[in-house]
Amino acid sequence: MSQQAPVPNRWIGLDGHKHYLVAGGVDAQLNHVLGPQKVQLSRLEAWTRKTLTPYDSVALEMSTNSFELYDELAPFVHSMILVHPPHVNLIARAQVKTDKKSAFTLARLHAVGLLPSVWVPPQPVRDHRALVSQRSNMVRLSTQAKNRLHAVLHRHHLPPPEQGGLFDPLNRDWWLSLDLSPIEHIRIQSDLDTLAFAQTQVARLEEAILLVALHDERVLFLIQLPGVGLITAVTLLAAIGDESRFPTPKHLVGYAGLGCRVHDSGLTHRTGRITKAGRRDIRAAMVEAAHTACRVHPHWKAELARLEPRLSHNKAIVVVARKLLVTVWHVLNERCADRFADPDMVARKLAQYAYTLGRDHRPNGQPVGQFVRQQLDRLDIGADLDAIQWGKRTIPMSPSDLAVVDD
Repeated sequence: MSQQAPVPNRWIGLDGHKHYLVAGGVDAQLNHVLGPQKVQLSRLEAWTRKTLTPYDSVALEMSTNSFELYDELAPFVHSMILVHPPHVNLIARAQVKTDKKSAFTLARLHAVGLLPSVWVPPQPVRDHRALVSQRSNMVRLSTQAKNRLHAVLHRHHLPPPEQGGLFDPLNRDWWLSLDLSPIEHIRIQSDLDTLAFAQTQVARLEEAILLVALHDERVLFLIQLPGVGLITAVTLLAAIGDESRFPTPKHLVGYAGLGCRVHDSGLTHRTGRITKAGRRDIRAAMVEAAHTACRVHPHWKAELARLEPRLSHNKAIVVVARKLLVTVWHVLNERCADRFADPDMVARKLAQYAYTLGRDHRPNGQPVGQFVRQQLDRLDIGADLDAIQWGKRTIPMSPSDLAVVDD
């Protein structure tokens, strides 16, 4: 006879903190059977081996180190879930909130099946998210330094340098030669050093992001979309993870917090602003892409023109962002071309991507024209294109391998 998998008989809640966690457990009748126990994270492994069993189901409230705790505890228990704190109103809105009460509240809610769990991404997805987040931090640091340097010019009514960009390294001496107080010079030098550091880090992180893109074929399907470049594509893939976990586009829209608030009760039905109850990085990436798409793509230009009279400009952009995210779901799950794709525009974007990759990273060192032709054939578009207009240059392409049926 085959051995049946164990059935949990204890439900344990863990309230995690930076240096310790508090555990509390209940049985099926919600009687206390464990704790409360305060466990220092330095003793977690010993406590886990001594206390937890394959008959325990554990709920852990999300915090900074939740994924690492999940990896350590999951092999020792029947099952384990992570819980987003705002989803546990009984804890968040409690008048008396202590670690012990939070742990037991988690345990009781888990025992009766009232805790929605969050997806635990595999390690590669966590690494990609950290990489994208680090780049965003460095870009923000660079922007802050630039803003402070701009403020110096405004404060003292100074004109920008006559040659080169304002923040060009060649103009560093110009900044340091300004007739300002010694303290102001120290601040300027500090901001110039910060800017140089941030830009160096951004370049280094973007090289790493490029290597991530090389090993993920989904990047090419996203790059075809207007407003989506290499960085945006990797940002979306890191946030989404496995796209198959979203059975419909609505699920992905909800995950991004781009769906509308809904009140539907009795005779009342109304919708409101977007929920923003989801991943901020997806929302930011899609809104940025929507701005570009509405500026350069005929379909999305027309869509913005249709929506703007009824909505404000900003709300119309958010609607376009949601529609673009629906398109993201389709191209990822169906591995297809965007139905509104403009072959000429897609070819130019693929050429830009090819130049970003460089010959060393293109398959077999392909020329740009050959690389673009291969990717267009994968998307099943642009069979009649024979060249790419690249500024004043024309990049020739070989004939398509797609069967072209004459009418």
